[in-house]
Amino acid sequence: MSGFKYAAPAQFYPLAGKMALWFAVAAAVLAVIGLVIGLYLAPIDVTQKDSYRIIFIHVPAAWMSMFLYVVMAFWGALALGLNTRLSAMTAQAIAPTGALMTALALWTGAFWGKPTWGTYWAWDARMTSELILLFLYLGIIALRHAIDDPRRADKACSVLALVGVVNVPIIYMSVRWWNTLHQGATIKAGNASIDAIMLAGMLIMVFALWFYSIAVILVRLRAIMLEREAGAAWVARWVGEKPAEEREER
Repeated sequence: MSGFKYAAPAQFYPLAGKMALWFAVAAAVLAVIGLVIGLYLAPIDVTQKDSYRIIFIHVPAAWMSMFLYVVMAFWGALALGLNTRLSAMTAQAIAPTGALMTALALWTGAFWGKPTWGTYWAWDARMTSELILLFLYLGIIALRHAIDDPRRADKACSVLALVGVVNVPIIYMSVRWWNTLHQGATIKAGNASIDAIMLAGMLIMVFALWFYSIAVILVRLRAIMLEREAGAAWVARWVGEKPAEEREER
């Protein structure tokens, strides 16, 4: 069916290249705007002074760390249920970017915690569950490299991703379920308890990191497709080599 033609790596490869460029440009523009708002235009916080400005990176990175894990698990589930190559490759491409966003959230959170709570790290429920999320990402990456057969690796990583997805709601709800250092949600549906310009800067940075993630994932996905489809005629055409069958005939 023509509607599913982009489910084939050969068809999606050129489209991914075009999309990656546009998302990268959009991410760069939004990041500049968001950082200008967050670092210069947003007012100084009454209690935290300028130290609060790290939230313009910390909060979007934390949101993306959870969002990307759910997306990765979704593509892993499709790979398990439908046995589609591109779904498994997409899940594989997401994991490193998800790990990066989680590490960035933990790192910036530590620098925020020192002036705010007096310590870089406390075994707070949200910190701990976010750290577990990083271990899940790293475990999935390590598991893939530990299994030689790509198909078996796809299945194993998909299962681990689906099992680990239970940690995402734990991260989100931890401030409600336990007594943590983290404050409750300041942004809710139809309501926000922060200054409008702060909210604008934060949301712009969310989209900046989202578009950055899409761009990087698409670039990585293209590399994965070339690696895993090596020998296919369409790969040979893109890299300027003769197809494997023609080389064998000679």
